[in-house]
Amino acid sequence: MNLKRTYLALAGIALAGSSAPFVLPPLASSAALFESRPLDASRFAVLARPVGAADWNLLVLEQIQTRPLCWQPRADGLIDPTLNRFDFTGICSRYLDSNGYSLRIADQDVANDYRLRLQQIGQELQLQASSPDQPELLVVGRATVPLRDRDAFVAIQLEPGWELQRRAFGGQTLSHIYFANTTPLDQLIARSSGRGAPRDSGPALSRLERATAPWSAGVIQPRRQVQAQPPVQSIPLAQPGRTIALQVIPFRE
Repeated sequence: MNLKRTYLALAGIALAGSSAPFVLPPLASSAALFESRPLDASRFAVLARPVGAADWNLLVLEQIQTRPLCWQPRADGLIDPTLNRFDFTGICSRYLDSNGYSLRIADQDVANDYRLRLQQIGQELQLQASSPDQPELLVVGRATVPLRDRDAFVAIQLEPGWELQRRAFGGQTLSHIYFANTTPLDQLIARSSGRGAPRDSGPALSRLERATAPWSAGVIQPRRQVQAQPPVQSIPLAQPGRTIALQVIPFRE
């Protein structure tokens, strides 16, 4: 039985039997329709696949049967997608795009508001959740890129609080995967922006002061001592028939 058709059909019958207009907000709808179930993280791998010269694609692999292995770590730190070398039907599952995975925060599906993307910053690769209505990015996972190989993947480690869950409907699990976090969205945004970070008990410098401080470049520059000079007195102009006495200023090294 197709569960998706079932719950859509039930929703259609409910709407047809009501004469009053009925509008269900997207978050309430997803929360009412879907649940989530925990997964065995050891059977899953969150991976980044290189695309072109600098882009990355996110995919999730699942090991259904114990053998053969769907992926294997390489000596250089990358992941070898071994499932590409055999018929993995019934052995491995792949989740390649937003049809296979999405974001779930505090028991709410937020796929309508947030999209997952991979962004490389230097040697670090971040799995980010971004929204056009929210300037703060949520970092879901990270990885260090040892090198770029078009035939190998980079393993993403999820940040604390994030885990993989499976979508469920009517008590039955579906194939869709969640990147889930039980923390409320406003708290995640506050942490991302730094508002939720603990403060130091001592005095702190502002961002501008830290950037311009002499130790910001790693070297403390001593201040140059300037020796005070004696005040310079103005010399009066000479008058005809008058001798001017000049002040003698001692010479100092």
